[in-house]
Amino acid sequence: MKKNKRIILMVMDSVGLGALEDAADYGDQGAATLQHIAAEIGGLKLPNLEKLGLGKIEEVEGLNAEIKAEGAYGKAAEKSKGKDTTTGHWEIAGLISETPFPTYPTGFPAEIMEQFHQAIGRESLANKPASGTVIIEELGAEHLKTAKPIVYTSADSVFQIAAHEDVIPVAELYDYCKKAREILQGEHAVARVIARPFVGEPGNFERTERRKDFSLTPPEPTILDQLKSANLEVNAVGKITYIFNHSGITDSVTTANNMEGVDQTLNYLDTTKKGLIFTNLVDFDQNYGHRRNVEGYAEALKQFDQRLPEIKAKMEADDLLIITADHGCDPTYQGTDHTREYVPILAYGKNVPADFNLGIRASFSDIAASIADYFDLDVKIEGQSLNLV
Repeated sequence: MKKNKRIILMVMDSVGLGALEDAADYGDQGAATLQHIAAEIGGLKLPNLEKLGLGKIEEVEGLNAEIKAEGAYGKAAEKSKGKDTTTGHWEIAGLISETPFPTYPTGFPAEIMEQFHQAIGRESLANKPASGTVIIEELGAEHLKTAKPIVYTSADSVFQIAAHEDVIPVAELYDYCKKAREILQGEHAVARVIARPFVGEPGNFERTERRKDFSLTPPEPTILDQLKSANLEVNAVGKITYIFNHSGITDSVTTANNMEGVDQTLNYLDTTKKGLIFTNLVDFDQNYGHRRNVEGYAEALKQFDQRLPEIKAKMEADDLLIITADHGCDPTYQGTDHTREYVPILAYGKNVPADFNLGIRASFSDIAASIADYFDLDVKIEGQSLNLV
């Protein structure tokens, strides 16, 4: 087993590349996150992602499709049932989800809410799908007056609890989430229970960086567990550690935004000797996709693109960089939900063949198979290796 290698796996959260064949089953026919953003603003200028071959996967206004890519490029379909963060990341790590997580388009059933209220000793507000920023503006004043936490969901499989830090201290909010996590099992086993603390006054509320996710543990070992079992490092940046409920993680750091995510990735490149650095860049999805902010999304792509040379400069001879996504979230599409899309795969390293077309992959889990292949791990992984070396 080769142990002197490192893989940097970066997930551009929600940067999809066009509707999957079954997108109509999810109400997402015609969605195309990256292409539609580019068309809306008259073309994207992402020279570093372009060099990696992003414009060669699909036609994207502003990106050169004729350039000789520095590495390998292609796209992958999601084999799992769903289009949420947890499902996407678990599949990237080699776990196919045959059954989608439950969602609650009309709010959570009475029996769930009754158990929750009994567990926390008070009632709650809302219990409906909503944007996180909108719901605290709508109900924040009432929350301040009544001290009732705000419970809401989205098209994702999430049970979110928002509370002002001066009304319900963050530690108490986390305790509420733990109680909700205990309740939400079996048929109601949502992918994530999320603490959403906020501060400020009516008309000027602001969510804080003390968000915390309480996720399900993957039902089977992922490539992260297998790397850890092989005494390789698995360093998680951003919400990765929460998505896997800390399973298979050897060290982690949370982040407030994309640029901090890049900073922490660079820090791990200074300290990681062997293994995986697994980074989620959440701003694309959380701040811009769900909020239908095309310009903000484009600017976030530009900012990430500008940081790529720093990552490449810290890579050693045997290192491998893989950039991908977990689903789409087309800000030009109807609604504010994730969209069922192909995701890009860009791979770069001194040993990766240049201008290598990976084609259309049948599953995100081909990335997990490639990680196992790269480290010569003798494990069974769903998916086919990208054969990058």
